[in-house]
Amino acid sequence: MALDPQKLDAFMGKFVGDLGAALHAGTVVLGEQLGLYKALAEKPMTSAELAAKTSTSERYVREWLAAQAAAGYAMYEPETQCYSLSEEQAFALATEGSPAYVPGAFQLALGALRSVPKLAAVFRSGLGFGWHQHHPWLFEGTEKFFRPGYAANLIASWIPALDGVEAKLTQGARVADIGCGHGASTILMAQSFPRSKFTGFDYHAESIEWARKSAQAAGVANRVNFEVALAKEYPGRDYDLVAMFDCLHDMGDPAGASAHVLKSLRPDGTWMIVEPFANDRVEENLNPVGRVFYAASTLICTPCSKAQEVGRALGAQAGEAALREVVTSAGFSRFRRATQTPFNLILEARP
Repeated sequence: MALDPQKLDAFMGKFVGDLGAALHAGTVVLGEQLGLYKALAEKPMTSAELAAKTSTSERYVREWLAAQAAAGYAMYEPETQCYSLSEEQAFALATEGSPAYVPGAFQLALGALRSVPKLAAVFRSGLGFGWHQHHPWLFEGTEKFFRPGYAANLIASWIPALDGVEAKLTQGARVADIGCGHGASTILMAQSFPRSKFTGFDYHAESIEWARKSAQAAGVANRVNFEVALAKEYPGRDYDLVAMFDCLHDMGDPAGASAHVLKSLRPDGTWMIVEPFANDRVEENLNPVGRVFYAASTLICTPCSKAQEVGRALGAQAGEAALREVVTSAGFSRFRRATQTPFNLILEARP
């Protein structure tokens, strides 16, 4: 075997970056949970000042700050020994309402990684590993990471891109949010369309309990219900809108779920399907976004689908063509890409 030293050096450089990123995930979660980023966003501080501000140990904080600066997640001024966050870093790390708030992504990743020893067994057996079997950090991190993107896009651009849906919601419509998880998407819609009624469904009972508490805290519990139900069995008919956010590809029988959606819609109803952005061919997805989604799909989405009946395992990079086949095979006559972001496809299906 003849190794190319330059290619090996380049690959090892990539490895060092990836290893640092993997370990850095833990420091981001600590920074959020301990309030370190939010405190540091206020003004430049030394490690002693930040530790005093956050009631933490200076020695730990000193090491944490150095890790942030080395990773490009904070800035360091040697003359004053002060650390700080740029406006952009603060926007992404310390501002929970921002569309770029990222700490939840690292909590999601760490939650998924807790299951790796068990996932090794299903790789060998071909069996599945359900969403409910993961560490709670996966559920919390998913909501925390996805909510800012939904808040930035759902009301402003995704719903307006659907044919006639915004007007119906404004006048008063019946909406089902399938696979709602902690209810972030359901609550956002309810806050924006007070004349409409919303029901969120998810098979994961713990997430439904979380969603009910969130609806109470948001002041929309009188217009939002959350119920435990499977995607192929949720109750109700004549919905004006059925929504699925980043979950159709997780389902064991997405075609069966599609058929149930069709039965539950009004004849003039709409199904909004939000899925991870993907092109149709593997080689078109070999990029940083595809890397994130393929890795998440390996650890979470594919095992989740395999744990259910049928086990279609579309994966998080299924692409529009595969999703179109699933939806139209269930009887939907109209299917189109309504809009997109760098991270999502927003698809519209009509009876």
